[in-house]
Amino acid sequence: MPYSNIKRRLDSGDVIVLDGGTGTELEKRGVPMDPEAWCGAATLEHAEVLESIHRDYIASGADVITANTYASSRLMLKPAGLGDRFFDINRTAIDTAQRAKQASGNSDVAIAGSLSQMFPMVAGAARNDPSRVPSAQEMADAFGELAELHCSEGCDLILLEMMYYPDRIRAALKAATETGLPVWIGFSVRRGGDGGVLSFAAEHDIPFAENAALLDEFDVAAAGIMHSPSNIIGDATETLKDSYEGPLLAYPDSGYFKMPHWQFEDVISPEELLAFARQWVTDEVQIIGGCCGLSPEHIAAIATLRKQPRSDI
Repeated sequence: MPYSNIKRRLDSGDVIVLDGGTGTELEKRGVPMDPEAWCGAATLEHAEVLESIHRDYIASGADVITANTYASSRLMLKPAGLGDRFFDINRTAIDTAQRAKQASGNSDVAIAGSLSQMFPMVAGAARNDPSRVPSAQEMADAFGELAELHCSEGCDLILLEMMYYPDRIRAALKAATETGLPVWIGFSVRRGGDGGVLSFAAEHDIPFAENAALLDEFDVAAAGIMHSPSNIIGDATETLKDSYEGPLLAYPDSGYFKMPHWQFEDVISPEELLAFARQWVTDEVQIIGGCCGLSPEHIAAIATLRKQPRSDI
């Protein structure tokens, strides 16, 4: 099993390379984004492009590739009029990742099923639409349905992405851990006015430490910071260590979002990302990759860390 190999390597202190952005890489390669469902709807008509992205990440050195399911729970698909395509979209996304793995000939690659708290967003902005907030039950049902699909369709782990609202984090963790699959969780953060680390939530200030403390209630296989600027990950990781003693992960974004398009402006270079990654490894982070705006070139740079003795990083 691929995850048993990942766990063995984590236990021995190795660096595990995660892939980079999937939705933003689809857009970068010319795939249109749905105005309501962002990248989720692209899977059915552009599976060949999606497969090429996965294959490129594997060729760049990724040990884990992520199925394009971040934006395809019913929270996103139903408002976009695609609720009846839920199974088609998500099964195709997972199958496409599996085909890419098979084509690579690398049986050790693990496939992560992505699960987020994303629901309809304001057009041209990077915030949720306050007029279309799902109920707590709708969220729990959507998280549970997608988590179970990841399990039944053969994903090796579930990757909870962009977690930043406490109640939604708890619901997502419950749904994911109940499948029995290993769960990795990526929190998103921002700087407060005083320079402190806060949850990414913009409506009000939530100290990141409060979100990190939720891990006391659940058994996760790895935890860390994602979809956040590279220059905040170190501080956030130190806060996370106060609540969590397991394997740490880091995969930043670069650029910014205006629904439904990623803005590829001032994207960090692979060399700059590698410099940050060296420091994260020094800070005991073991799982490193990229999120929105980052591409196979960035993952290839990170993958060089695996080839160096930790004393030389």
